Amino acid sequence: MKFYLEPLGCAKNQVDAETIIAHLDAAGAEFVENPDEAALIIVNSCGFIEEAKREAIDTVISFRNNYPDKKIILSGCLAMRYEKELSRELREADAVFGGGNLENIAPLAFSIMNDAGDTPRHDHPEAVAESAASTPATAAVPDNPTSTPATAAVLSAAAKRTKLFSLPGSAYVKIAEGCNNRCSFCAIPLIRGGLRSRNVEEITDECRAMLERGTLELCLVAQDLASYGKDNGGTLAALLKSLSTLKGSFWVRLLYLHPDHFPFEILEIIAADKRFLPYFDIPFQHASPSLLRTMNRRGGAEAYLKLIEHIRAALPESVIRSTFLTGFPGETESDFDILLDFQNAARIDWLGVFTFSREEGVPAYSLKSRVPKKIARERKKLLETRQTPITEGRMERFTKRRMTALVEERVDSFYIGRLFCHAPEVDGAVVIEGADELPLGSFIDGVVSSRAGFDLTMQFRSAFPTKM
Repeated sequence: MKFYLEPLGCAKNQVDAETIIAHLDAAGAEFVENPDEAALIIVNSCGFIEEAKREAIDTVISFRNNYPDKKIILSGCLAMRYEKELSRELREADAVFGGGNLENIAPLAFSIMNDAGDTPRHDHPEAVAESAASTPATAAVPDNPTSTPATAAVLSAAAKRTKLFSLPGSAYVKIAEGCNNRCSFCAIPLIRGGLRSRNVEEITDECRAMLERGTLELCLVAQDLASYGKDNGGTLAALLKSLSTLKGSFWVRLLYLHPDHFPFEILEIIAADKRFLPYFDIPFQHASPSLLRTMNRRGGAEAYLKLIEHIRAALPESVIRSTFLTGFPGETESDFDILLDFQNAARIDWLGVFTFSREEGVPAYSLKSRVPKKIARERKKLLETRQTPITEGRMERFTKRRMTALVEERVDSFYIGRLFCHAPEVDGAVVIEGADELPLGSFIDGVVSSRAGFDLTMQFRSAFPTKM
């Protein structure tokens, strides 16, 4: 059986997509890069906000229109969140797989393919709608992801991933599933359940396996890295100490640390081992204390500025990425002014700004004093406009310096890569000049010569050994 998988959503969802491929590969199926060659198409969806939901549904419908005779499974967060509704209403899908236990994807996929002759699709896309009433989608109901004790074993299968959707040299490692923070705007606990952390040894083994296959950047991800281990007695510091025993030249990047319980003890560990990047993804969301309380968060501008000051004092090279949320119910002009002042004082290196998405099932859904979408969008645009010179100024500090880059892509006569200050896909990049042939997914050494907007230019000096 040949199958194709379309990954949507965040890095955590990407790990799930890669793990699904690993399970199907182990069961004897063959992953193909082109859906034209596949008998089965899997759409691994995001269901976090309205825009992501629409993208997932539109993707399924598009595949059905383009491939009326192929089997289609909708998996991922959207399938997990709305499994019953989608199995009843999304007739373009042959099955909806919530994915509480990812190993169940293989028997489901083969079952659907074995039944292929019983529910044939039509040769023409327009015939799909006509047959919808007689060809319903079927739901595969997984184990409850909030209670299954097998979660750690399921996540450990990620170490056997045969296909990575990351750029060359980089891989995501999911260290925990679920979240206990219960931010009032967030549907993650509703979809993924409460926190379930993997044990340190298991994660270390996975990272070792990734390094042995040539990975140079390990991006640790979870819904909240700062909460890692709170359910099983572990700590993020203990995990980093374990990873520090691994041999070789590599990067460890930490993504998604909740600011209200930032683990300060990791700063000393990062300072002692240069392989741990001083890059911190801290989603502040806002700076108004009263609005943050409504979000079920404890912080505020004063506390968050002290956190940033503490990080930069301990690690002067540190780079901070964050996200702001505009248009949350009750956000007044005064609240927004506090956020603007915080933005100016914090001088955050990288910033993503989002408008509030009203999601059913979460506490913020029923809040009154809704902010008009037009105002939320205007506030978003203003924050983004003000952020441009801040980020450009923060990137300027890297010019004229000798640094290490991870090479990702060749474009004409030059290469594109990332420095430690660039997280995969979301930040800027470095253009590498003066190199003839560089292996993708390798480290090189060079001098940053200039900045153009958010991006930097580096003059190549030397390549690092490609083997550990």
